[in-house]
Amino acid sequence: MVVEKDIGTVGISNYAQESLGDIVFAQLPDCGTEIIAGDECGALESVKAASEIYSPVSGTVTEKNSDVENKPSLINTSCFDKGWLFKIKLSKPQELDELMNGDEYEKFLKTDVEKDHK
Repeated sequence: MVVEKDIGTVGISNYAQESLGDIVFAQLPDCGTEIIAGDECGALESVKAASEIYSPVSGTVTEKNSDVENKPSLINTSCFDKGWLFKIKLSKPQELDELMNGDEYEKFLKTDVEKDHK
């Protein structure tokens, strides 16, 4: 998640989009929707599986990426640029302290993959 002032841009990681495979459907939360951190707020479907979207933070949705709903494959081709999911005005900025940064996430993935191979 990228945060500018009090607006967070929510998307999925490269690892997540690779794990899902070719994404064929995206259902995103509507503008004005109030969300609590951990709430299910949308869904992604791929040729392999369906996956719920959970909000990493609490707040109000200010924008959804309609381009992704119209062309879900943007998540696969540009998950960090054109494939973002929604923007949220943070109501509890302190929740950001509970999220992993990029380095922590990479370390988590390596640890998780090693567990799977044992």
